[in-house]
Amino acid sequence: MLVTGCTGQLGRELKRSLACLGEVVACDRQQLDLADPDALRSSVRAIAPDAIINAAAYTAVDKAESDPAAADAINALAPGILAEEAKRLGALLIHYSTDYVFDGIKAAAYNEEDTPAPLSAYGRSKLAGERAITASTARHLIFRTSWVYGLYGANFMKTMLRLARERDELRVVDDQVGAPTWSRHLADATALLLSRREIPDGLFHLAAAGETSWHGYAEAIFREAQRGGLLDRSPVVHRIASADYRLPAPRPANSRLDCRRFRVTFGVALPDWRIGLADCLADARF
Repeated sequence: MLVTGCTGQLGRELKRSLACLGEVVACDRQQLDLADPDALRSSVRAIAPDAIINAAAYTAVDKAESDPAAADAINALAPGILAEEAKRLGALLIHYSTDYVFDGIKAAAYNEEDTPAPLSAYGRSKLAGERAITASTARHLIFRTSWVYGLYGANFMKTMLRLARERDELRVVDDQVGAPTWSRHLADATALLLSRREIPDGLFHLAAAGETSWHGYAEAIFREAQRGGLLDRSPVVHRIASADYRLPAPRPANSRLDCRRFRVTFGVALPDWRIGLADCLADARF
């Protein structure tokens, strides 16, 4: 199994979760540069994996607005190349996408049949990657997920814990709703599917159960961190609107993903986001 992006928050968990299933070739950017098409093709052919798990991505959402070509190279072009190589090898490609392919105006949770309408360069690049994989006709699974966090890499949970030690008050957006999803749960679900003999192709939403706002998520982080002894105190968290915290890339107000197709197809569902957060922080050593 070839795992790309192995030093990221999902890639490191995949190395752990997949280890019991067979040989894992885990590559970071220095070993497998997704922005270099020729090198990418050459490396995949040399490794000749039975499965490619693409955990690498350009995730600098705001930076992508001023440098969309960089986001497209990694999020759009590279997945298409991986899909072409997977098809040539007869391998399965597993790829992770995002709630940012939607505009967030739907009142209910988004399902796989809803029409994507990304608001940002990052979202457009991720959608292009999905479409390139589908067009390749390679065996594939695309998992759209949301608000991923973990013990590794940069993410909202780790930022909040750092700021809590530096400030007495924080201002956090309260009008964007989604489901924080622990990277370990994504990795474990991926490993579970790869352990099965037959896996159907397709696009699936795969995120934690439940929902919250960024403000609610921040407060939950502080509660759990205090309970586990990671914080001595919690800052005061003020609710603000997205309009009061302007960023280069617009975010969807509704990032909720309907995961029923995944649950019905595979008989598996990720736990509630609060369970994932509590378990993640129980393992934390910051």
